[in-house]
Amino acid sequence: MTTRRTRPAPRPPEGTPPRAELARQARAVLADAVRIAHWAAGTPGPGTAAPLAAQALERAATALELSPAQVRAGWDRARLAGLVELHGDTARPGWRLRAWDRDDSAVLRGWVALFDAWSLVHAAPEGIEAGAVAEAVEAVPQVLSLLQLSAGPVTVPALLDLLGQRVAELHEERCEVPLGPGRATPAASAVPPETAADRAAASAGPARSADLNGLLLDWALEGLAAVGALTLGKGQATLTPLGNWAVWVKLEQICVAAQSPAGNIEQSAADMLLGCARLTPGPARDEYRAWLAARTVGSAVAELLAVARGEDALLRGLAFEALRVVGAPAEPEVRAVLAEPSLRPYALLWLAEYEGNDPDDAQDVLSREEATWLWVDTAAAVADHGETGLLVRHLDSAVQGTVPALLDEVRAVGHPRTVQVLVALAAAHPDPALAKAVRRAAFQVHTGGV
Repeated sequence: MTTRRTRPAPRPPEGTPPRAELARQARAVLADAVRIAHWAAGTPGPGTAAPLAAQALERAATALELSPAQVRAGWDRARLAGLVELHGDTARPGWRLRAWDRDDSAVLRGWVALFDAWSLVHAAPEGIEAGAVAEAVEAVPQVLSLLQLSAGPVTVPALLDLLGQRVAELHEERCEVPLGPGRATPAASAVPPETAADRAAASAGPARSADLNGLLLDWALEGLAAVGALTLGKGQATLTPLGNWAVWVKLEQICVAAQSPAGNIEQSAADMLLGCARLTPGPARDEYRAWLAARTVGSAVAELLAVARGEDALLRGLAFEALRVVGAPAEPEVRAVLAEPSLRPYALLWLAEYEGNDPDDAQDVLSREEATWLWVDTAAAVADHGETGLLVRHLDSAVQGTVPALLDEVRAVGHPRTVQVLVALAAAHPDPALAKAVRRAAFQVHTGGV
């Protein structure tokens, strides 16, 4: 038996308002978005898709006494904050909207989702290459860190200097070393003349680079101000209490990643999930967050889904538990695996919970066959990694209600582990008659009989 030291719960910086006050400020930032979300949720039929259709835009502006521009901005914020969810051409209230008036944590999570999406709220300047915009977005966390550590106003020149340094570091990390005079890239002749000219102009010299960085910094500061993360003064920027708290939360996540409680941060997804298998849900989620914080979202989701496609049913279930911690960024990839029979039940449950269904009711989204397949897969995980008593108790979770009905449908569902599950269940069950029936079913599946 080992003793693990747990990291004490971190305390926010001195002067940070209580969570109730932060939530009040977040509600104020998203007030128009909440009004529009309520309006959209109560407006059945088409016309509330993204972007908001012209007819719906006019109806909303009239009903809410807002300008069309305010409605359009509020609609985008409602979607980004998870206040509304789109299902085809219909908008439905998100779970955060239903909890908005009573759950401060839901409000703060909604605002943080908006904060993370600041670059979508405020359109990037026209005429700038997407790569330069992406570099600015990647460099903004360092800018925010400086603002948070300064605990007060920071001049724009200081922020611009930091942005330029971070962009240069990104270029160095990617080995993007500028070529000397008279040297050309091997593929230069294949580049269309207009693109080559544009790129040459973009890298014409330090003065142009500084101008570009200045333009991108202005855009980033305006975008962050638009979501309520900072305020802009004459030649300076200051984090709001909400912005200061959010940056502190992000820095704490990095600290958690660096001090992964169970030491799984550097492991592969499969090894990390195995390391979490014996943890209770709370510590397991802490491990998932630490592991995820050390990776890009895209690579982490891809690695977790690759593990889920493997033969270990326990890892399949745990992979989707980790994906629940990822949340909204994983939704497109989870939806894409619905066509894979082995992942479909897990993906359906994940999506049902993501869309606001109570976890206890999420099983209703599964067909009888999908629920049976999931029962066998879970039983396989228990047989491989659990205790025999747990496998016997797993019988009670079957949707069929009776063992004969369960055996009939298990035989038909075609799960590759059906025989092993039935054999393990027969060996574990204390009722000789029932065990005999289960063994007979295992033999019939094995031999292809009925």
